[in-house]
Amino acid sequence: MEHPIFFLTKILEAVGLGHFAHAYPHVIFTWLIMLLLVIFGWLATKSIQLVPAGGQNLFEAVISGVENFQVEVMGEHGRVFFPLIATFFIFIFFSNVFGLIPGFFSPTANINTTLACALIVFVTTHIVGIKIHGAKYIKHFLGPIWWLAPLMLPIELIGHLSRILSLTLRLFGNIMGEDLVLAILLMLAGHFLAPLPMMFLAVFTSFVQAFIFSLLTMLYISGAMEHAH
Repeated sequence: MEHPIFFLTKILEAVGLGHFAHAYPHVIFTWLIMLLLVIFGWLATKSIQLVPAGGQNLFEAVISGVENFQVEVMGEHGRVFFPLIATFFIFIFFSNVFGLIPGFFSPTANINTTLACALIVFVTTHIVGIKIHGAKYIKHFLGPIWWLAPLMLPIELIGHLSRILSLTLRLFGNIMGEDLVLAILLMLAGHFLAPLPMMFLAVFTSFVQAFIFSLLTMLYISGAMEHAH
């Protein structure tokens, strides 16, 4: 789903980059979100105080909440992956809600963005597994009984590859559908404030989708760190 007029597209058209902006709106809005998050982070931490206030208070609450939940799910040994998990959660949430602003676009409503995130999770999961277990990581794919290995290997490979599809389509489908519903409501009953309840619900579902993606990332990495049974 794309809005009829994109804020950044008009700006880039003025500087001769209109073709790129129209072809890859998810890329330019991803860059914008990255820039905004860097700026917000800098503003929140440029004057760190022992007793937090203002932006520092908000960021500390978000970061500590994500970290505590991650430790509960993955244990202390999973704390090293906190930067990755927190980045996914914050980036995906902001990407999801961006499309609720008129003239803006949700990068996660484009399948290329969600596929890129899913591939990062997939590659990281198996790098972690190989780093921790070495060649023994193959046991995760062979099943508990050696003579079942020829059957279990293709099943496990399909299951792990399907994680890419699951992570990609779940996030993309929900955000794309959310934007479509909002656009239809705006066209049919925008003057009667009909989209407002849906927008509040969309903020909640945006949070839920970011939470689910982060939670699945935790579970996949935890599974790779565990010893095969």
